[in-house]
Amino acid sequence: MSNQAAMSFLTNLARAAFGLGAGVTIVNSALYTVDGGQRAVLFDRFRGVIDDTVGEGTHFLVPWLQKPYIFDIRTKPHTFSSISGTKDLQMVNLTLRVLSRPEVNRLPQIFKTLGLEYDEKVLPSIGNEVLKAVVAQFNADQLLTERPHVSALVRESLIRRARDFNIVLDDVAITHLSYGAEFSRAVEQKQVAQQEAERSKFVVAKAEQERRAAIIRAQGESEAAKLISEATATAGNDLIELRRIEASREIAGTLAKSPNVNYLPKGNSVLFGLGGRSSRSSINMIGS
Repeated sequence: MSNQAAMSFLTNLARAAFGLGAGVTIVNSALYTVDGGQRAVLFDRFRGVIDDTVGEGTHFLVPWLQKPYIFDIRTKPHTFSSISGTKDLQMVNLTLRVLSRPEVNRLPQIFKTLGLEYDEKVLPSIGNEVLKAVVAQFNADQLLTERPHVSALVRESLIRRARDFNIVLDDVAITHLSYGAEFSRAVEQKQVAQQEAERSKFVVAKAEQERRAAIIRAQGESEAAKLISEATATAGNDLIELRRIEASREIAGTLAKSPNVNYLPKGNSVLFGLGGRSSRSSINMIGS
């Protein structure tokens, strides 16, 4: 009797444990949790995707009949690059960074049309499309001089394009801009040409100034010669004699201040002693 009671007890315990485990499994499969910053979309095997979005918390569902799909609705960064052609046929490499999140009320529609990886499917394609369309409106140099305007056009166009896919863009920014090797060489050659042009302008201006100076100098000399000619015609040779006396006086004053010059009082000659005092003592002055 004791053995049968023990077997009956163990059997009942096993049945209870099995029932409890099955019950826990069923209850666990009927619950799902939506964490903070997430939303859920329910798929029903009979009704399809349910139009209502499930918020945060723990919720019930019908096991096997319904299945939840969790969406992260927090803002996420995405970066992608694009090689685009400008209006003047130059190739430009741009890198775009966007902050995106799904439109919460449209999550069932997003799930139906794009799935859970909606951003990876949409943003790179529309980003390249918008960049190419905007860059084609500007020349290569305008992308630098008018960068705020270019960024604004890219932002407006991309936000409007993403709205068609129920995606909200919180920020759009061009983080990198570089030109091809051909354009870089063209810019360098242009700078060299501008420097050469400035140098040529300077040379031309200098030559013009020298020409004007020569003309003014010639006019001055001509005017001086004219005045001398008129003075000579008026005063005769007396003016020339006066100029000769003034020149001789200036030369005599210069020689008188020099220590290496000896004057012979009895003659009409001036003797230049280049050897200093010793050389002057070795020279015999002969009076006429």
